Amino acid sequence: MYIVENKGGAIALILVAILSGGSFFPMMLYMERRGRLPQHIYLDYSIANFLVAVLIAVTVGQIGESKDDMPNFFTQLSQMQDNWPSVLVAMAGGLALSLGNMICQYAFAFVGVSLAQMIVCSMIVVLGTTVNYFLDARINRAEILFPGVACFVIAFCFGAAVHYSNVKDKQDKLRIFGGNFSSNGRNREIEISGGIADEAASRNGYDNDHHASNQAKPGTAEYILQVEKRRSIKVSGSSEFLGLCIVFLAGMCFFVFSPAFNLATNDQWHILRKGVPHLVVYTAFFYFYLAGFVLAVCVNVWFLYRPIAGVPASTIGAYLKDWNGRHWGLLSGLLCGICNGFQFMGGQAVGFAAADAVMASPLICTFWDIILFGEYRRSSRKTYILLASMLTMFVIAIGVLLASAGHRKNT
Repeated sequence: MYIVENKGGAIALILVAILSGGSFFPMMLYMERRGRLPQHIYLDYSIANFLVAVLIAVTVGQIGESKDDMPNFFTQLSQMQDNWPSVLVAMAGGLALSLGNMICQYAFAFVGVSLAQMIVCSMIVVLGTTVNYFLDARINRAEILFPGVACFVIAFCFGAAVHYSNVKDKQDKLRIFGGNFSSNGRNREIEISGGIADEAASRNGYDNDHHASNQAKPGTAEYILQVEKRRSIKVSGSSEFLGLCIVFLAGMCFFVFSPAFNLATNDQWHILRKGVPHLVVYTAFFYFYLAGFVLAVCVNVWFLYRPIAGVPASTIGAYLKDWNGRHWGLLSGLLCGICNGFQFMGGQAVGFAAADAVMASPLICTFWDIILFGEYRRSSRKTYILLASMLTMFVIAIGVLLASAGHRKNT
């Protein structure tokens, strides 16, 4: 199999993972804001996600000869009677990631994609990176690593300030419509006259969406109202506190997955019998995503018939027939799979603490937020200054965390 061992190659993989990780959530949100049901989106995402894990395992995980201490993917699959404790740890990490992603999908409707991403990523970096640093026997340079973590925290503070400044800008825009815009960035009790198709039509076709987008320019009050009318997750009137609680719950799930994968591949707790080879990255990645895939399918099939957050009910048959925007859901799953796969491959070489630089994905996510959703357009000067400060701190945080990269010695 191919194992990344040099620092330059690992850092390159982590940088690609940052680009992929910052792009998959906005694509899911893009379809939800155009009326596609979140259950349909997440099922598409999960299928593509798992296929990426399988593809990486059966290709890169099978390159070269199998060794006793580092068996190829198929060889190690047949050794589950020996390595099952590590398999369970990898699957626990996959369950945590899948649960966090599903929670986040609904949290975005409450607090917006930028703020939600910043909260969960900051929790992952502060908690997960610290745990990974000690699990990896401190191979990362602490004098560089933890200042990088501090940069993430500062970026999060700027991000929170950007969010609330942007909410105030939206409140000012909506006052002319007599609307009440809540502090979580979502309008309440606003009726939009004309130009908006009924909910079913907007959920199943996009001609009306295109027509509506021609009526309003991004950043205007009309545009904000039209988006809220079309979206499939209805949270009007919900409190911001509820949204933040959901986001923090997602953050607690996310912080677990990287240390769990680290434990599964390096066995720092010595849960395997002596002489049993550790799970290689590709085998652990397969089990990791297998568990997440099963959980995602079970939960979202249930949500088809018992939806939450004001989402209309659906059926398996309706999902199979719904091809509107399916390519976006599949693409989001593909990007997330690449993100996690490259993060783990790079982390195995230079330490999972340094690989947590992937959590700078809000840097990319914010650009998609501007391009796809027109966020921050026609905002105040204060919002733009805070936004620039936040993005700058994320760039610095990426550089500092990557500079802390160590080198894992394979024995």
